[in-house]
Amino acid sequence: MPIDPGAQRVLDLIREMGRPPIHTLNPEEARVASAKSRSVLQPEPEAVAEVEDLNCPGPAGPIKLRRYRAAGIAAEEVLPCLLFLHGGGWVIGDLDSHDQPCRLLANAARCCVIAVDYRMGPEHPYPAAVEDSAAALRWVVENAATLRIDSARMAVGGDSAGGNLAAVLAIMGRDGTVPAVGYQLLLYPATDMAAHRPAYERFTEGLILTSETMRWFIGHYVPEPERRFEWQASPLRANSLAGTPPAFVMTAGYDPLVDEGAAYARRLEEDGVRVTYLHVADQIHAFLTMGKFIPASALVLRQAALSLAHHWAEETAL
Repeated sequence: MPIDPGAQRVLDLIREMGRPPIHTLNPEEARVASAKSRSVLQPEPEAVAEVEDLNCPGPAGPIKLRRYRAAGIAAEEVLPCLLFLHGGGWVIGDLDSHDQPCRLLANAARCCVIAVDYRMGPEHPYPAAVEDSAAALRWVVENAATLRIDSARMAVGGDSAGGNLAAVLAIMGRDGTVPAVGYQLLLYPATDMAAHRPAYERFTEGLILTSETMRWFIGHYVPEPERRFEWQASPLRANSLAGTPPAFVMTAGYDPLVDEGAAYARRLEEDGVRVTYLHVADQIHAFLTMGKFIPASALVLRQAALSLAHHWAEETAL
C-alpha cells in the first residue's frame, strides 16, 4: 500500500531540513532534535478543563507527572483515569512531547489523563522506566480521592516505548505487584527486544524509525543483551497474557515494530483477552505526534479514546 501523503510530506521535510538519523546522534543531541520538531509537526493542543503538574515519590527520587481533566467536566466530578506513558524509545520524550495527544485523549474519552515522566536510558537503563511507571501507578491509585479519579476505572496506555511500559504494567497488575487496571491502550507498542522479526528487514532506511534506529534505542535502554529476553523488557515473551485486561492495540504499516505489535494482539486473543486490533497500513511510526501534517493522527487517537470510553461505559452498566 502507498504511504499516506501526509506521512510522505513529513519524511520529505526531514530530508529537506537535513536532520540526521537519530541513530547517528548521541542521546542528548537526539533529545534536542526531537524537541525542535514538535512545533513543526504537532497541531495546537486542545483546551482542557484543568492541567496540573505534580510529583510522586519514586525509587530514585520524585517522578514528574502531569494531570489533565477533560474540557466541560465539573471540577468536583470523579473521573475514570488513563495513566499515560510517553514514547521515544526510552531515551527521548517527556511530558511536553506528548502534551497534545494527552489533551486529545482526555477530551475524547471524557476522562482524566495522568502522564508520567519516567527515567530514561542511557543514564537510567532498564528497569528504571518500569520501576518509575509502577511507582506512579501505585501513587495514583493510592491518591485517587485527592486526584478526583475513580480507582476502579483505571487504564494504562502509551505509544511505542510507552506502549511497552503499559503492557508490562498490565501484566504486573494481573500478578498483583501493582494495582490491577481495567484496560490497556497500546499504540504501535514495542513488545520484543530481540528485534529479529521480518519487519526489521523491510524498514532499513528512509523512515524516522528504521531497524537501525530501533536497535540504537534498545541498546541505550537495555544495554545487557541477556536482559532483553525478560518479560518486563519484552512483554511478548511473558509465559502467558491470560488474565490481563482488555486491550486496544494499534500498529502502523511502515514501522519496524509492526510485526511484534500484531503478534502481541494475537497473543492476547489466543490467551483469552478481549482485544481490538487496528492496523493503519499507510502510516509511519510516531504519526500520532505529527497531526499538523497527518490528519489520521487525530482520527486514530479518537478511535483509541472511544474504545476506552466504551469499555468504561460497559463497566458502569454492569
